[in-house]
Amino acid sequence: MDFSPIWLTLKLAAITTLLLFLLGLPLAWWLSKGRSFIKTIIEAVITMPLVLPPSVLGFYLLLAFSPQRGFGKWLSETFDVQFVFSFQGLVLASVIYSLPFMVGPIKSALQQLPASLAQASYTLGKTRWRTFKGVLLPNIKPSLITAFVLTFAHTLGEFGVVLMIGGSIPNVTRVASIAVYDSVERMDYEAANAYSLILFVITFVLVTGVFIFNKYQAKSPLE
Repeated sequence: MDFSPIWLTLKLAAITTLLLFLLGLPLAWWLSKGRSFIKTIIEAVITMPLVLPPSVLGFYLLLAFSPQRGFGKWLSETFDVQFVFSFQGLVLASVIYSLPFMVGPIKSALQQLPASLAQASYTLGKTRWRTFKGVLLPNIKPSLITAFVLTFAHTLGEFGVVLMIGGSIPNVTRVASIAVYDSVERMDYEAANAYSLILFVITFVLVTGVFIFNKYQAKSPLE
């Protein structure tokens, strides 16, 4: 069995989760502060990958970053960067497609925190950054863990969007979900079952771990 699709999938999921944490954390904090028309539009755009068919998103990414046209051609000619049929293309697609899984839980948790928590910190002379890092984040630890795991697990199972923009290039874009599809097409059900079982076990362990962690965090000290 070729384990390279598994390692490539884990690498993609790890990079995507890290990038989305760096991007999603300030974005979730900004969206949690009040309402405006612009924020509503941005929230709608962020949420669309949840309801939009992955092949549709992959198709438009393929058009946008094609080295033969428009923006993709400019990137290729100016910076020698190509997102189509490359690992960086998979990262880009995964970041866009998994964004709501990172932003959603963090934003909801921040909105549920009492405003008095931050106000008290400001009264004590804490800056916005120190309040955010030292007061708000520790109080939403379960949601942060949930966002991490959901993003990682969702990236593991991506298929349509990565197939459209990455194809099935061994050691480059052939992730585990694509390997399952290729194995079934070859009627190699043993390989397909092996890849599927590994993904199933990893995802099950991650999701179960989150439920156990959140249940432990929810217990009162008297229990």
